[in-house]
Amino acid sequence: MGYTVFRINTRFFSVRPVIGLGVILALALISFTLSFKFRLQDLPVFKTTVNPEHRLASCPPEAWADGQWKYKPRSNSTKTSESPMEDAHAFAGFAGCASSRQYEWHLGFDSEEQLQKLAKVDSYQWTPTSRCDIDPLNGAVLTKELVEHGGWLMIGDSMTENHFFSLSCVLYPHVVASPDYASGEGTHAHDEPQHLYLSPHSPLIHSLRFPDGFDIAKTPLVTYRRVDLLFEQYELVELHYRLHKPLRNFTLFDEEVPSYSLSPAYYMRLFTKPLPEANYATLVTSTGGHWTTTLFAGFQDDDKEGEGIYDVLEFFRYVTERWAYEVQETLYEDQRKGNGGKTSPRQVIVRSYLPGHEDCHEYYEPWTVYHPFTIFAWNWQWIKDFNKIFQEILSSRSPGYPNIHYLPIDQPALLRPDAHVSSDCLHLISGSGVIEGWTHYIWHFITREIGGRVR
Repeated sequence: MGYTVFRINTRFFSVRPVIGLGVILALALISFTLSFKFRLQDLPVFKTTVNPEHRLASCPPEAWADGQWKYKPRSNSTKTSESPMEDAHAFAGFAGCASSRQYEWHLGFDSEEQLQKLAKVDSYQWTPTSRCDIDPLNGAVLTKELVEHGGWLMIGDSMTENHFFSLSCVLYPHVVASPDYASGEGTHAHDEPQHLYLSPHSPLIHSLRFPDGFDIAKTPLVTYRRVDLLFEQYELVELHYRLHKPLRNFTLFDEEVPSYSLSPAYYMRLFTKPLPEANYATLVTSTGGHWTTTLFAGFQDDDKEGEGIYDVLEFFRYVTERWAYEVQETLYEDQRKGNGGKTSPRQVIVRSYLPGHEDCHEYYEPWTVYHPFTIFAWNWQWIKDFNKIFQEILSSRSPGYPNIHYLPIDQPALLRPDAHVSSDCLHLISGSGVIEGWTHYIWHFITREIGGRVR
């Protein structure tokens, strides 16, 4: 059996063209790499000290909360310019902020006294336990995640609005905010919806994989809706009647005390709404601050311990159990319909609520240990009890709510009496690291602890 030998005629191949082609391909690869790297790193990284040696990030919420604040300034000067706004951006490590609602108040430069302490307030970074392996918070990478894997629907009271503003800074300049209050848009109503959209000028656009139906002008990456009590007031009245069967003349709420809420039926429809109107993958909520005997006046009793707050707590447990059931049932229905085309089920995050700090403006640095309350203010002393109820209901030992997750990550904020805005001792300065830590950990949790996506 014979074999035919094929000889290659080397005259058909020239070394110079091959080398030239190789150079062109190499230059093209370098150009693409640098361009892509710029797109993903054009925002300052809001650093939290983490272990840089491992790339398979793992950090349960308890490990994240077990840490300390370390002094690590983001700016080398206590004053970097003649502009307080530029100073505030530099101290915080922000390129700017998309939201323009109460801009100076949120960033902590609405008074000269506040501005004088701002450089130090913004110079602390949360350092979790060595058990935490977590990537740094990067606004550009988070923007990419929000576009490609789904956005955040944030429901809660003014503390959640506090979080929304901070997030608009972390994601800047890749997002634009609506309403644009600086241009005269919006009503400034407490319950006005606020959104963050992908900016058409973001350098990330050409590197993003847009879901089918995504519309830059219509599809929000982040939405804030004011929800103080999880349910509408009339729904809470009905739930109270089921639980206690009160007398006809019983009134649950003091109608003179303002509060704002939406029904789960409403915001869960919004959460699961399809493209292009919505593309949410994560609902983030936190509640507790408005569950007081002032608002729930029907429970107020001066002869009881805490003036009736324990009756409020009992009702809160009943309400949160009902809320978790309704939310999970909606998520099950969404999963039966295919998760809105998403590769994984939508998730709900419950962030632990925060009390304020007594005499907060007298402090200029973080605590190393938490100081208990010495006076009664609002329901702050019992916020830990509201959090405990939510944690017990959503415990990992309870299989009933697989897509609702409670995150006990309040410890970093509890140690920051110095980080409050000028007007009160509850709301927090964006850029102090406290609120940015919420964003950082929630992002980690949904992409690593339950999502397992590779960045």
